[in-house]
Amino acid sequence: MTGWRIGYACGPADIIAAMTKIHQYTVMCAPTASQEAALEALRRGEPRVAEMVRSYDQRRRLLVDGFNRLGLDCFEPLGAFYTFPSVARTGLSDEEFCERLLVERKVATVPGSAFGACGAGHIRATYATGLPQLREALERIERFLQSL
Repeated sequence: MTGWRIGYACGPADIIAAMTKIHQYTVMCAPTASQEAALEALRRGEPRVAEMVRSYDQRRRLLVDGFNRLGLDCFEPLGAFYTFPSVARTGLSDEEFCERLLVERKVATVPGSAFGACGAGHIRATYATGLPQLREALERIERFLQSL
């Protein structure tokens, strides 16, 4: 049930940036379609749970091991489907790292500082996608790190 939020907004960049900050911390309920999909998953999804757990574990392991192999210290996440590797060794701030990674290698991550001062120097990367996409992202991140 990852990614079932919907909606969009258009406007001046500074206003959209402010709206985004407010929106991500104030939305209290999922859209009706997402709620209906969740209900269906609860009613009929049990046979697929073991396979989903195995799949998420495999993707989590790939990303954690990949970041550590690249020298970006990454601990084992205990929940959700995000990793939080340190980018401190790169000499870039987490915001600069994320922006450059997106622009130069087309890999989207979130600066850890978006989650408070303790997140500074880290990035948030999701593993709620397929193994091929994660492998490609790690290859692009490796090329990005080599270019620094």
